[in-house]
Order: sequence, then structure tokens, then C-alpha cells
Amino acid sequence: MASREILDTYEMTIGIECHVQLATKTKLFSRADNDARDAEPNSKVVPIDYGLPGMLPVLNWEAVRLAVRAGKALGSDIALRSHFDRKHYFYPDLPKGYQTTQMYEPIIGAGLVEAPLEDGATVDVRIHHAHMEEDAGKLSHFDSYSLVDLNRAGTPLIEIVSEPDIHSAAGARAYATELYRRMTYAGVTHGDLYHGNMRFDVNISVAKKGATELGTRAEIKNLNSFRSVERAAEYEFNRQVELLEKGETVVQETRGWNDDKQITTSQRSKEDAQDYRYMPDPDIPPIMLTPEEVSEIQADFPKLPNEYRESWRELTLDSSVVNTILDNQSVAHVLDELMQQAGDNETTRRAFNWFASVQADDIDIVAVQSGIVSVERLAQLSQMVGEGKLSSTGGKEVFLALFDDTQKDMSPAEIAEKKNLLQVSDEGAIAAVVDEVLADPASAKAIADIKAGNDKAIGYLVGQIMKKSAGKANPAMAQKLIRERL
Repeated sequence: MASREILDTYEMTIGIECHVQLATKTKLFSRADNDARDAEPNSKVVPIDYGLPGMLPVLNWEAVRLAVRAGKALGSDIALRSHFDRKHYFYPDLPKGYQTTQMYEPIIGAGLVEAPLEDGATVDVRIHHAHMEEDAGKLSHFDSYSLVDLNRAGTPLIEIVSEPDIHSAAGARAYATELYRRMTYAGVTHGDLYHGNMRFDVNISVAKKGATELGTRAEIKNLNSFRSVERAAEYEFNRQVELLEKGETVVQETRGWNDDKQITTSQRSKEDAQDYRYMPDPDIPPIMLTPEEVSEIQADFPKLPNEYRESWRELTLDSSVVNTILDNQSVAHVLDELMQQAGDNETTRRAFNWFASVQADDIDIVAVQSGIVSVERLAQLSQMVGEGKLSSTGGKEVFLALFDDTQKDMSPAEIAEKKNLLQVSDEGAIAAVVDEVLADPASAKAIADIKAGNDKAIGYLVGQIMKKSAGKANPAMAQKLIRERL
């Protein structure tokens, strides 16, 4: 592997093509079921998908509708006229010998995606275009033979093509993640990465910093996780730098990612557009839209991740908290509603941190989607903690209890009382415990330290008070009484 000093003299340039499976019930040009998850091979196929003679395609209008909505999520203009073309190549998973796609008149035009990085910066990635096309089948390779499954053949896709605006592996991961969020928030795709609902092709080239021309690119195909996008980009950058440092050339080719070995491997030479012999598809009329139809399709559009971030800016949340919340659209929606209704940022901020601090396995998102964990219950709970009726630890415990379906009819106060978590804020009751702790010889050193100016020592005394009160004493009240007595 090249040294850091050598790597720092080079710059990677990345463009990403993302294939998004559209969430339609049937395929792009046939009535075959579009959901092939866990289905028997070649069981979701009709004669059109096999490319049998005499079979004519019929365009699925729902796929067009979802593509138009995807365009809005990308900040793109929608072409009022778009057309399908034939892309010719011969492979076992493509029975017709050509793929129906949009080469010359894509439905989605230029756009922009602002992807946040972990350090709070953003990488702005321009969208060149996005086009509709049908997916090919799936090949499974074994030692001496390969098997073909055509269940996926004809699945409606949009392919989102970015400009080469990314210059780091972290930036590639951030863009892929943000693209996933926008497509799932818009309801365009189910977003099941394991089953390939979104797949990323990473095109990467390397050149000396300051060079006026880009290097020769290699394309890493069919990555289906954000981590693999980042790791593959890192590996390929190192591989290409090592070749250039040895005086060798980078070959334009398609490469695969071996996740077990964490390396890319050569698959085939990379074709150019002319190799595919594109031609207009004579069997499919152009898609003709009116501005009114586009507006109607894009109406009632959900709030997108970038819009949520802007709404939450005044909460001054850590970026990791925001990104964790945005991983689930239902949670983001509920917390956004809470912010609008709560009236103060601290109430909302507390709820954000509760959600961000729990593992996905600890909570049932269905409880959020169904309204059991409602804005009202979250606001009540957060206000109880803010008023000192619950400790922060007790608040977290009640928060987790909100997801329990058996307690859905109980208020946070009732849950806290049932769990014996309500704090004592009665000054007289707490004062008695304070006096008991201060009189204990074990507290003498802490008292002396406080009087000597070591204010942190008060934590020991508060801890003893909480212990003697079984965690029920209001710590703020206890600290106030300690200071008054000392």
C-alpha cells in the first residue's frame, strides 16, 4: 500500500451511478409481480420478460409517476417528453439481447444533492440526469457453471447519474447515504439494500493534484451498502496510485468488490456508449407529460432530510444525533411535530437525545408509526424531566416504556408512578436527608473540600443523598440545600 505522503499527492475523483428499484406492484413492461424477494427462481416471469417473439411491452404508468416524484427529491426538472431506447448487449441474464432504457431523452434532468459529512461539512454533488430503464436478471456463478434467475428481469429502475464531484471515500459514502434517504422518504423505493433495491456503481479515477485532466476511470459495480461504497473507493484509490507510482497504466474496466477480502477484482473491459449500438425503441411511444400532470404527481410531497436539517438547525444538535434520527422517517416526522408544538427547544432536544441514544433493537418503530409514541406523550415526558419530576435516568426508563403496547393507554406520569420513579421535590423532606448526610463523618472531607473552593466535591454529597432517598430526591433541590447550609 502506498504511503500517506504519496497518497496525499494524488486526488481521487468519483462519480456514482445509482440504480433504484421503483416500488411498483408489477414490472416496467409486463404484468409480472415485481416483488421477487425469497421467491423461487424464474417464478416471477411472463413471456414479455423472456423476450419471446411477438410479445409487445406495455408501459407501467405507476413507474412513470414514481420517477417524476424521484425527480422532485433530487431537485431536478422533469422532461415533458422522454423516450425509451434499446441498449444492445448479449448476456445470459438479458433474454432480448437488449435493455430498454433512456439514452437520449431521459425523464429526469439536472439536480443537486447536498450530502452532510460527519464533521459537519457537506459535499455538493450535481445530478447529471436520471433515466428510467428495466433491470436485467441475476446470475449466480459456481466453479464450473452459472445459473440464471430472470425474476428481476424487467423490474422498473431509475438510474441516477452524478457528476464527478466527489473527492473522498467518505464523501462517496455520505452521498450514497443521502441518496438512499431521499429516495425512501419520497416513497420511490422500498429501500431494501439486502435485496438490491438500491445498488451503487462507483466510477473512480486518480490523478496528481493540480492536474488539468482526469485519470482513467474504473467502475466498481453493484455495491449494496454504504460501507462497501466507502471501502471500495478507498481500496481502488490505493490500487490506482500504486499502479501510477510504478509507471504502469490504469485500465478502463469494470471491477467487482469482494467484501470478504476487501478488494476489487477485474471483471471485464469497460464499454463505451458506441459499443451498445443505442437506437430508439420502436415499440414504446414517447412519454408525454403536461406541467399540470407533473405538479399533480408531485403534490403532497413529504418533507425531505435536507428540509428536516434546516428546520432543526436552531436546536444545535450534534450531527450524529441528527443523522441517527434521519435514519427513520417516522421518528423524524414525530420529532419535527414535537418541535412545532413544544414551544421550547429544550423539551424537543431531550426527546431527540432519547431516540438517538437507544439501539434500533430496543424500540418498536411500529409504535411510532401507529401513534402510540405520540407527540403528546413525548412532550409530557420531556416536560416532567424539565420540571424535576423525573431524573434523566428515570425519564429514559419511562421513554422506553412508551413503546410497550400494554401501556399505550397510560400517560408518562402514570407510568412513572407505577415504576416508582417520581422524584421528591418537597423541600422539607429533602432537607431532612441533606442534614443526615452532612452530619455523617464520612462527609467531612467533601465538606472541607467545598469550603476550600473545590466545588466538584459537592457531587459526592449529592450522590449520598440520592442513595439514601433511593434515587427519589430532586438532585437540583438537594444541591441548593447543601449550598445554603455550607
